[in-house]
Parts: sequence; C-alpha cells; structure tokens
Amino acid sequence: MSSLVFPRRIAVRASSALRNKATSRGFSSSSTDVERPKFRYLSAWFCPYAHRATLALEHHQGRVDYEWVEALGWEQRKDENNVTGTGKEWWYHWKADELKRANPSALVPTLIPVESKTGGVDESKAVYESLVTIDFIDAVSGATGKDRLVPEDPYEAARCRTWADKLNRECCSPYYGVLVRKEDHERKEHFSKLIVGLKAFSRELRKTSGPTFLSDGQLSSADLSLLPWAYRYYVFEHYRGPDYSIPTDDPELETYHTWFDHVMNLESVKRTLPDKDRYLEHIGKYADSSARSKVANAVRRGVAAHDLDDEKDEY
Repeated sequence: MSSLVFPRRIAVRASSALRNKATSRGFSSSSTDVERPKFRYLSAWFCPYAHRATLALEHHQGRVDYEWVEALGWEQRKDENNVTGTGKEWWYHWKADELKRANPSALVPTLIPVESKTGGVDESKAVYESLVTIDFIDAVSGATGKDRLVPEDPYEAARCRTWADKLNRECCSPYYGVLVRKEDHERKEHFSKLIVGLKAFSRELRKTSGPTFLSDGQLSSADLSLLPWAYRYYVFEHYRGPDYSIPTDDPELETYHTWFDHVMNLESVKRTLPDKDRYLEHIGKYADSSARSKVANAVRRGVAAHDLDDEKDEY
C-alpha cells in the first residue's frame, strides 16, 4: 500500500483531512533556514498508540519535521467457520514493507530519521514503542521550560514517566477488554478497572494547580499517554450500552472531566483527532470480534493489551 505525501505548510488542512476523512496522507513542515530533525512517521490514522506520537509531533510543530506514512491498515479474509458468530469476514492488519523492516514487531508508531541534506533514511535507527516515541520526540525537539513534555526537573520527569506507564496499564489496556471480551461479566470487570484507574488519575490531578498533570497547564507525557483513549471512550456506550459510559456526575471524576475538557480544546490536540463516526465504524471490528490484530488477539487469549506477545499474538 502506498501513501500520499503533502507539505506541512498546509498542516491545518492536512490534519483536518485526517480527522474528517481519515485519509492516508503524510505531512511535513515547511522549509526554513533552521535545520530541524526530520522523520518518516509510520503511522495509522485509527491507532491510539500511534496517536500518542502524533500528539507529541504536533505539540512540537515548528521544532520537528515529519512525513506521515500510512503503514498499517486492514484487509478482509474469509471466516470459513463463522468463528466471529456475526457472519462477517475476519479483518486482518496489513503492514507496509518499510514498517516490517524498521520495527521488529511491525507496529506503529515508528519513527525513521531522515538526513536533512541528502534526504536519506536510516532504518537501523528507527524509534518505536508509543511512550518511548513521546520522550524521544521531546528530547530531539530542543524545547525548554513549559514547552517540554518531559520536564527538566528530574523528580517531575520521573513522576510523568511513572504515571504514563500507570495510565497505559490501568486506563488504556482495559479499553480493549470492554470491546473484545464476549461475556458481559468480563466486560464489566475491565470497565471497573478502567474507572478505578481514572479515579486514581483524578486524585493525582488535584496535587497541582492543573488542569493538566503538571502545574500551570503544562502538557506532559502523562497527559499524552491517556489522551487518545480518553477521546475514544465514547465508543463504549454505542457498542456496550449506557452502563459503560464514563460517569459525569461522580465527584471522584470531577478533576478528570476538567482535564478532559481542557486538553481536548488545545489546538495541537484538536488537529489530531480522528472523525468520530469513521472511528466508530473502524472499532466495530473489535466489538464484534472480527478484528485479528496483536492487541485483539492478546486480549482474546486473556492477557492485557500491554502484555501482548509478538509470537503468540501474531496472525
């Protein structure tokens, strides 16, 4: 599958197209006299893990250049034995050759450095794993002070990394359990874990002046860890009913909702958000068990999404 590339000088239009039409296009920033790090960004419009890297790249717009490459998608294969129980065909991920070469797990996000003068790429120096890409993008951006996603203060940096991992495990991985598991008691167990995680995050938010994880509205890696899934929680009510909507009247979640309203209205965030209807159609593959991906397969065999195994969960 090939991707289209368009220049960063129309970044707002590009992001709008990605958000509203889910196009397989790439973007890079306009040229200036300042040499900035540049990457081929192997991504997928629908993937919340890749969304983390997109958020970091857009936060550092003007400091880091990138070319979007849609490197992961879906293809249908016959479900001869009606394993899904829906009469629908299975959906499998296809993966671009470049992704398979650059990342041993062939997962997005993957960043491949581009030599600024020659335009050459070095796949041996690819950077991947979503939380790692946030830290990496922040480090190479040259940002200082409150523009940093990982604070310069060692304690606050450690706190951000701890909570980024905690949120990944407690508020992101359970998302797939709610959608993929077939028994209602299993779905409720995952949803309960997710709510417990959100309440813990809500309590942590009260420790600073907020409304973000760090004081004074400074966006951080912890915020970016959760944000893609927080945006996508709306799918629960559609596929699993009103009992699976995030409560809006629970005092323990008040600071979470304040955080949510703030981060979702940041310009660097808004231009990364996928169209809700298009994403709702996409995630239906997980809700009806027709998706065959490493994450879906891991959850289907009873482990958390963050504990997927490249060999056991291959498809």
